[in-house]
Amino acid sequence: MSAAARASGGAAARRGRIGLPHVHGRELDSTNERAKGLGAGGAPHGTLVTADRQTAGRGRQGRRWEAPAGRALLASVIVRPLDERDVLLPLAAAVAVCEACEHAAPVTCRIKWPNDVWIDRRKVAGVLIEGRPQERWAVVGVGVNVTTAAAEFPPELRGAATSLAVAAREPGDLSVATLLEALLESLSARLEDPPERILSEWRERDALVGRPVDWGEGGGIAAGVDDQGNLLVDAAAGRVVLGAGEVHLRRSGG
Repeated sequence: MSAAARASGGAAARRGRIGLPHVHGRELDSTNERAKGLGAGGAPHGTLVTADRQTAGRGRQGRRWEAPAGRALLASVIVRPLDERDVLLPLAAAVAVCEACEHAAPVTCRIKWPNDVWIDRRKVAGVLIEGRPQERWAVVGVGVNVTTAAAEFPPELRGAATSLAVAAREPGDLSVATLLEALLESLSARLEDPPERILSEWRERDALVGRPVDWGEGGGIAAGVDDQGNLLVDAAAGRVVLGAGEVHLRRSGG
């Protein structure tokens, strides 16, 4: 057995594949909220919660995540136990979403720090991670616009959002089910990757590096991420390290 195979086997023994048990609802308030309740009750690593529709879905910064019933992948997975290797969990999850989207449709995905997934600079997916680090578990929530038509997005989002079907133009047999299968496979693998591989994969998809960005207290040129997944920005006063919050491409940044 090769060293790589031994390492892979050891990683698999640490947590194993995700997707079971699987709880599905035609309509839930939020897959993350349901998964957090299950996690607090001791549900095992890999527990999956999905829904056809959410009535109170959330994205980062408290925003609502809305999608027509059955046209988006709405999924949350319990990850446990957490340890120091999981500091890059948000980056690993975003990479997994990119891989799943590219497997399911002829698209190329990039990542806007920390974990919005873009196709042609329009958001197709987002990741929201919540949980109880002190209890060594978290919930990875994923929302992907799969077959949403352009006209189905709210008017204020039509210039900023897309779906796999819209971006692919010829999506073939694209469906929420096929994307979920691809996501579970990719996320299972990425959760066991060493930090250096996660960082390498994420950096290859970095949508902000080299571009002018703004945040609440200033602006500068995005310079990638450090080894903890923080955003680096070269500002007039020197390099800034951003560990949380909202970052925007400047309109003049192309």
